[in-house]
Amino acid sequence: MAVPFRKTSKTRKRMRRTHYKISGNETTKCSKCGADIRPHRVCKECGTYKGKEEIVQKEETTN
Repeated sequence: MAVPFRKTSKTRKRMRRTHYKISGNETTKCSKCGADIRPHRVCKECGTYKGKEEIVQKEETTN
């Protein structure tokens, strides 16, 4: 089994791992209501996805 000739220093190890960072959540605007949503998901405000109504909203009636 191969064994490293020299110990990898902390600096070299950390420089290699600088690309392993997490990215923030990106958001887009809903085409119908303009709310901020994550890409490729149904809008929670109006229930549309790609211009089509996917979730039927219940109309609230107050008596």
